[in-house]
Amino acid sequence: MNSSLDPVLMREGWDLLTRLQALPHTTEAEQAQLNALLRKEGIEPALVSALLTQLELRVHAHTKFGDFADHMVFTRDGLEQATRLNVAAHHAGRFRDSGATYVADLGCGIGSDSLAIASLGLKTLSVDLNPDAVACAATNLRDFPDSDVLLGNVLDLDIHELADRGVDAIFADPARRTGAKRGSTRLMDPESWSPSLSTVLGWRDAIPRIGIKVAPGISYSDLPEDACVQWTSVDGSLVEAAIWTGLLARDGSGRVACVIKGSRTFTLRAIHEAPANAPLIPAPVGELADYVGEPDDAVIRAGLISTLANQLDAHLISESIAYLSATEATPSAFIRWFKVEDVVTLRPKTISAALRGLGIGRIEVKKRGTDIDPATLRRSLKLSDNKDGVVIATRIKGRHRAIIATRIS
Repeated sequence: MNSSLDPVLMREGWDLLTRLQALPHTTEAEQAQLNALLRKEGIEPALVSALLTQLELRVHAHTKFGDFADHMVFTRDGLEQATRLNVAAHHAGRFRDSGATYVADLGCGIGSDSLAIASLGLKTLSVDLNPDAVACAATNLRDFPDSDVLLGNVLDLDIHELADRGVDAIFADPARRTGAKRGSTRLMDPESWSPSLSTVLGWRDAIPRIGIKVAPGISYSDLPEDACVQWTSVDGSLVEAAIWTGLLARDGSGRVACVIKGSRTFTLRAIHEAPANAPLIPAPVGELADYVGEPDDAVIRAGLISTLANQLDAHLISESIAYLSATEATPSAFIRWFKVEDVVTLRPKTISAALRGLGIGRIEVKKRGTDIDPATLRRSLKLSDNKDGVVIATRIKGRHRAIIATRIS
């Protein structure tokens, strides 16, 4: 197997990378100094470029992998697509808790999920079609002797043969773009993924425990009714959706929202168990009250706004728009609350006057249910005060309005 990472992974390159990692390299100036140092030592320009690229990628990778990134190798696309370590740890925990002992990570990329699974003592088989991804995965898993990494197309695998070899669980990450290059088009139809969703689900005949990373915007109608489907956010950002089957669906079938905040994890599921492909249950609509809340994106995508509204004694302020309102801002990991200060028409002049009247001069603009551009609206407001506030451009019972609000700690 030939990989573009070979110069870095050979003895000379690896020793140089280890040496450079210990030197300052996080700024452009520091990387320029390393560039000059290596060229002065007579290192081939191609190797210099490859080494500096790895240092740069390791710096960026800290957001997903923390200090572990300093001992890993990456490709740009692989890092962008990789599961962040705290989410991969949740995946690994599912496999361990299900009783699995040997997991096939099919479409493994740089090996982040395999790394988390192997770190819990499970055997792993990691397969990818991309030689650079395989090189990364093999390097990142180098400390785990029970981890095998193979170059190949997962569609060529005989799943029954894997089961005969002792593989008792699968984690699959189907390719969901038209090509491997950056800028390619997302494929929204699960049957256009490689492998297709139906193909992966068909593997359950041989290996019932399967986890499948899917597009967060997947239609509920495309989901298997007997699986658990979880949408996960990390510190307010939606990062993935995944289907879990068999014993990996530890809480039964249905849709779940998982919210990770720092080191804490919070899970929300429907009050009454329903199939994963069940239609959305609408939340009640009512008047704008003292507080308006923005549900976490994981809650929205999982279709659990009605469940959250029930928990918080809250309601929508307009049908099908994901803002809740309540007379009390009940603390919850699943929503960000704002105190309503005023409500005005959605016109810059009117909004500016309301903000000045409240002494608000620094604002964040949020929008749902309206086609305004937040940056354009912000520039059009004439403000000079110092108080912080939020302008929520939305609809209230179908009518366009601007809610002037302040954040609640």
